[in-house]
Amino acid sequence: MEHFILYAGIYLVALMALSLYRSVVGPTCLDRLVGMNAIGSKTVVLIIIIGMIFQRVDMFVDIALSYAMLNFIAVLAAGRYLHKKGRRDTAG
Repeated sequence: MEHFILYAGIYLVALMALSLYRSVVGPTCLDRLVGMNAIGSKTVVLIIIIGMIFQRVDMFVDIALSYAMLNFIAVLAAGRYLHKKGRRDTAG
């Protein structure tokens, strides 16, 4: 079972690399914002997987929930900032 959890974590990191590519290369600011939000969501799951590896899920759930809340607030703040600047659909 431990090998499955380890491989799931490695697979998740590979998916995060794809989201990082979208965040860096994305043609619009909204694509970059969605890519960063996807990285944050996958990081929450990765924190839980790390908790399963260390057999301390109860401790890591608190950390993951805090990170998820921080990610949500950061995406809302960035989206509001970009909306006020008028850069929603610009390519740069």
